[in-house]
Amino acid sequence: MRIRPAPTLPTALLAVAAALSLIACGEAPHPPASGPQGTPQVSVITVQANRLALTTELPGRISPVLIAEVRPQVSGLVQARRFKEGSDVKAGELLYQIDPALYRASVDNAQAALAKAEASLVSVKLKAGRYKELVGIKAVSQQDADDAAASLLQAEAEVTAARATLQTQRINLDYTRITAPVSGHIGRSAVTPGALVTANQVTAMATVQQMDPIYVDVTQSSSALLALRRSLASGDLKTGTTKVKLLLEDGSSYALAGKLQFSDVTVDQGTGAVTLRAEFPNPKGELLPGMYVRAVVEEGVLEQAVLVPQPAVSRDTTGKPVAFVVAADGKLEQRALQTSRAIGDQWLISSGLKAGDKLVVEGQQKARAGMPVDAKPLAAGKN
Repeated sequence: MRIRPAPTLPTALLAVAAALSLIACGEAPHPPASGPQGTPQVSVITVQANRLALTTELPGRISPVLIAEVRPQVSGLVQARRFKEGSDVKAGELLYQIDPALYRASVDNAQAALAKAEASLVSVKLKAGRYKELVGIKAVSQQDADDAAASLLQAEAEVTAARATLQTQRINLDYTRITAPVSGHIGRSAVTPGALVTANQVTAMATVQQMDPIYVDVTQSSSALLALRRSLASGDLKTGTTKVKLLLEDGSSYALAGKLQFSDVTVDQGTGAVTLRAEFPNPKGELLPGMYVRAVVEEGVLEQAVLVPQPAVSRDTTGKPVAFVVAADGKLEQRALQTSRAIGDQWLISSGLKAGDKLVVEGQQKARAGMPVDAKPLAAGKN
């Protein structure tokens, strides 16, 4: 028998070097954690049902409660502007003064016309009275008496017309003082003193907006609204407090809560959405018309809501949600679930789980359905 010589020293050193190189490339895989006698170990939580207020986050725009565009009702030159741009004004406060000279002259002319008509009425009334007496004794003809009575009626009508003309001219004179139609915040002025304005012009001189309280108009899909109404009708949901909270453009929360006012009765054919309006107090003027916000609307309350961590829910080969629970006999059981929505890092479960179930959150990859497992409570802070 031929005896193979022992390897030389260089060959042994090469073998050691190769072994060290393999170790340096990576660690050997650790065997999976297991319980007693090799039973797979899983981490579980006990499913609980709690009262949950359901909310939805919707995009919206801020709009003023009242908005009034200030336009002149008479023509003339602007003599003065009496407000500071960007300030708050009260209803009835003087904003602009239009040159009143022409309108004062019109009032004086109308007063004179009224005085003339009233003086003429006195003469015609006396004449009609005398003719009424004379016609009784046949001193004047009936025709003359009738003409005098008609002249009296005409004179009275002229007095009435003169009074109406005077009232119109006084109103026009008042219109030279352009006042705030509503209380609110006034923006920039479109005209300066010396500018010529015309009655009922297209361009507004300024705009006044009431911003405390203020509206937030948000949109919701009609399908989501129908689902909400069905849940309320079936009793799955109870009516909430209809409170609304706001998230501003920078992600911060608005300090004051609002209340839901109404839902539009029509569906927008282009977007398939309905409009919801909420009213918010705005004492500091933080909410400005046109600002983009996100409204968190309370839809209702679930008395027995089941929330589970998202890592506990996986998908089967058909894409349907499933989860594993530890049955009473200590074996792993797969459950088909129905998820309603994601709330934070949790799923709201519609069916498939109930309070008291031991839901597997970690370690389900180490075992298969029907296998016995060693169930341990999930470490605090992980669920």
